[in-house]
Amino acid sequence: MLVLAVDTATPAVTAGLVHLEQTGAGPIPERVRTVASRVYVDARAHAEVLTPQILECLAESGCARGDIGAVVAGIGPGPFTGLRVGMATAAAFGDALGIPVYGVCSLDAIAADAGREPRGENPAADADPDAAGLLVVTDARRREVYWARYRDGARVAGPAVDKPADVDPDTVAAIAGSASHVDLFDLPVLPVESPSPLGLVTVAAPALLAGAAPEPLVPLYLRRPDAVERSYRALDRTGA
Repeated sequence: MLVLAVDTATPAVTAGLVHLEQTGAGPIPERVRTVASRVYVDARAHAEVLTPQILECLAESGCARGDIGAVVAGIGPGPFTGLRVGMATAAAFGDALGIPVYGVCSLDAIAADAGREPRGENPAADADPDAAGLLVVTDARRREVYWARYRDGARVAGPAVDKPADVDPDTVAAIAGSASHVDLFDLPVLPVESPSPLGLVTVAAPALLAGAAPEPLVPLYLRRPDAVERSYRALDRTGA
């Protein structure tokens, strides 16, 4: 199965084509393969960059739109403006092609990528996050982070949004995510900053391979958009 994967939950605009197949009892890394991918880091360019990236991936792979069997989209958590671009684009492709669209937590995709880091090439990977716990953080603005904790490859806490000082790193052996925030924690860093197409499809693989009906595509905002917050503050100042 050829899967289109997109994510705009972080400043990275991510798109890619991933081949997914069932190989019996083999581990998931043997069942997913990146065919083509594009990542462009610009928090203000999601709308302008995402669709051209998808078209570039199709051209590079020699695949047609009709070859795509499913779409996977990161549903956050992330800022309102950027996050809705990826989800709306995924929904549009799914509707136009008549194929299912699966939403996955973007933090879960980062965790899947972090778990794939080679142990021998990365000193931080010696901490073995799958065995001792992994923390994933991304930029939530307002001096806060979106975060989730993982153990044995499964999410055990989060997603949530808090100030870094309020995030409990208990039982965590390593951290991955936003480069400007991982250093706020005294933990070994795994070099995975944003979801990859491979990570997104890895998270969705069980549902994709089972042919399960996708859940409704609902964004993980975790709080009101900035514009709404500002309007509420303005009302408060006027006494309304």
